[in-house]
Amino acid sequence: MTGTPGSPPPAGKTFGPAAFQLVLLRRMADFQPGLAEEARLRLGASLAEQREANKRWQAMVRSPRSRGALARYRSVLGPPQASASRTIGDLTCEALLWPVPLWPDLRFEVLAAPDGAVWNEWLVRAPGAQGPVIRSPRDLRPWSVTVDEVARAFAPVRPMEGTAPTRWRLAFTASGRSYVAEFTYGLLQEVSATDAEA
Repeated sequence: MTGTPGSPPPAGKTFGPAAFQLVLLRRMADFQPGLAEEARLRLGASLAEQREANKRWQAMVRSPRSRGALARYRSVLGPPQASASRTIGDLTCEALLWPVPLWPDLRFEVLAAPDGAVWNEWLVRAPGAQGPVIRSPRDLRPWSVTVDEVARAFAPVRPMEGTAPTRWRLAFTASGRSYVAEFTYGLLQEVSATDAEA
């Protein structure tokens, strides 16, 4: 343990925001190992500490004594920085936002039903923060944009099933070519063309 501010606690101590960020990075490393390693080092965490954080998180998720996903996020991340009522179709939910120090312009958003059930959990642009200008697929760099930003830039898009619970995929067309964008926790990981260039 380096003692770096925001670094994860040793095993047995409180699991907080820094350890939670290590969990996010563990999943993102499947696509962007270099970026994930750089971010882990900025947190002052070793690989062993990251593995321990992920192990503890998975234990919390799978615990039969778990109070539910929303209670888990409040316990780990503390009180949300902001919350607001949001209507999606005919349903009303609460959107709760927490800061994520690794990505100052983003927030971790949890959409919760009135009964406390979590409908969605991912990274979004912070209110008032300016996202990058997206004119073409070349502007889609890893970790630079969120699901909703890509969806707006290339509408209409086609949501696709992700390859894991924390992953999303969007299919879209730009300049006559077909692409698929891959996201982990709502943050862009990679974009690939799915047709042969003419």
